[in-house]
Amino acid sequence: MNRVIKILIADDEGYERDFLNEIVTSRFPHSVETRLAENGREAVNIALLWEADLILMDIEMPGVNGLDSTRQIIAQNPKCKIIFVTAYSLFNYAHEAVRLGASDYLLKPVNPADVEAAVRLAISRIESDRQLTALAAAAAEEKNGNDADDEPSSSLMGKVKKYLQHNYMMYDISLDSVSEKLGLSASYFSAQFKKEFGVNFLEYLTDLRISAAKELLRDPLRSAAEIAGMVGYESPNYFTRAFKKKTGMTPTDFRRAGVR
Repeated sequence: MNRVIKILIADDEGYERDFLNEIVTSRFPHSVETRLAENGREAVNIALLWEADLILMDIEMPGVNGLDSTRQIIAQNPKCKIIFVTAYSLFNYAHEAVRLGASDYLLKPVNPADVEAAVRLAISRIESDRQLTALAAAAAEEKNGNDADDEPSSSLMGKVKKYLQHNYMMYDISLDSVSEKLGLSASYFSAQFKKEFGVNFLEYLTDLRISAAKELLRDPLRSAAEIAGMVGYESPNYFTRAFKKKTGMTPTDFRRAGVR
C-alpha cells in the first residue's frame, strides 16, 4: 500500500491557501495530508521538519520568496517536488522554476482542474521514485548476499517487471535509469532482462505503453496527442511511429477501425 503523500501549501494570501487546500483535499481525500505555510521562511521550516513530498509554492511572498525557499528546501531534500503558483507570467520566473526542477508552473487565478492534473502527475512521480528506491534496496540486499558474479534473481527481476507495469507512463523511465538504480551496467541488465522475460527492456516497455494506448483510444474525446502523454511519450509524432510499428496502423486509423 502506498504511503500518504505529504503536501505543503505555501502562500501569503489566506484565501489562496484555503482555496488550494480545498482543491487538494477534496480531490485526493484518501491519499494526501496537507499543511499550510504563510510565508517562505515558514515553508522552509515545515517542509524540512515534516519532510514534505510535494509543495504548492507561491513565488511572490514577502521576506523569503518562493524561489529562494525552494533553493533551501531542495538543497536538503532533493526528492521534494515543487509546483510553483504565481500571478506573474514572467519569463525569468518560468525559466528559474524550470532550472530548479519544478514539476509544474500554474498561473493565478488557478483552475481547479489544472491544479488536480499537476498534483496527480507529481504524485505519480513521487510514487515512482518510492518504488524505484525500494527496487534499489532489494537489489543491494541481494547483492550483499551473493557473489559478485551472481545473476539477478527471478524474484528481483519480477520486481523490475512489476515496477514497469506500474510506471510505464513516466517519461523518464529507461533502461539506463533502472539499471543504475540496480547497480548494474545497462548492457548486463539488458541481457539479464531478455534472458528472464524473452524480450528486451525497450520492447517490453513499448508493449505496455501501446497496450494502454489501445484502451485509451476507445475514448473518442481523447486526442492522440493527449494519449501519447498519458502513456509516456513526450512527442506525439514518436508515439505515432511506435504505435504504427507495433500495430501496423496509426492511432487515428486504429480508432476509425474500431479494433478490439
